[in-house]
Amino acid sequence: MTATLLQPAFADPVLDAQRSFRAALKALAGPGVAQQLPAAQLPPHLQGLAAASHGLCLALLDIDTPLWLAPSFDTQAIRANLTFHCGCPIVSDRQNARFALLDDSQLHDLSGFDLGNDRYPDQSCTLLVQLSSLEGGRQLAWRGPGIQNENPVALPLTEAFWQEREARNDFPRGIDMFFIAGNRLLGLPRSTQVAFAGGA
Repeated sequence: MTATLLQPAFADPVLDAQRSFRAALKALAGPGVAQQLPAAQLPPHLQGLAAASHGLCLALLDIDTPLWLAPSFDTQAIRANLTFHCGCPIVSDRQNARFALLDDSQLHDLSGFDLGNDRYPDQSCTLLVQLSSLEGGRQLAWRGPGIQNENPVALPLTEAFWQEREARNDFPRGIDMFFIAGNRLLGLPRSTQVAFAGGA
């Protein structure tokens, strides 16, 4: 690792990490309700890694959270900065990851990620998915814990992704996800039911 690859992290490492962590918790507690991370509290954009994605990594990753990187994020700069600032080991095998950083090119196949088990469902992998937008897709209805009736969501993802997600979820086993675009994020816990609007 060379010092020239390293970029600044949070301006206020403790408070900004706490704010990002709270936003992540709120996103999972209220699925389908976008949380906004103030731009002034986010770290700089990091060569393909959006500021909010970078901030979420800084808030969630540490020495005990092995990370898998999709090819688009598997760069020397991203590896160097996440290893230095978070201390997280970066793994080549999906099965060994507690977190994974993906873009939409990787969402057609979620095989290999740890789904946890009935005794320890919390050991599953959590996906951090960077998108260009949180809107523009087919209208969906999210239902389940944390949602009073249903929340309308229109993530720009294919029907194949939602089928892939359904195939990987067998509550309490499954995959929790965060979708990130700009300085906004949506949480999708495994307990949330997703249906196409007008469908079952």
